[in-house]
Amino acid sequence: MTGFSDMDETTVAEFRRQIAGRLAELDAEDALGEAGQATVELDQQAVGRLSRMDALQNQAMARATGARRQVERARLKQALARIEEGEFGYCEDCGDEIAAGRLRLDPSATRCVDCASG
Repeated sequence: MTGFSDMDETTVAEFRRQIAGRLAELDAEDALGEAGQATVELDQQAVGRLSRMDALQNQAMARATGARRQVERARLKQALARIEEGEFGYCEDCGDEIAAGRLRLDPSATRCVDCASG
């Protein structure tokens, strides 16, 4: 596997832009989600017990969402590394090409449809 098969440099640049754009979106979402992940203070005067439970639940959901963004960010960075190594667009299981349509939907895909479906 030495290249991007039928992908030309324009297509590769398109995938780089798509990945970079999504990484920027994740950064923006992280900035917006920081307040939701902040420590919930115990202040019985300002917040009742049920309101505090709601705040703790919202905090847990914000942290879980942040963790999912981190996983997606790591997958996208791995896709950029595969582009640099000339491995992008090839299935990590069978070595066949991953369909361009699949990569456009998820540029971090590492397996072709056949291998992914088992």
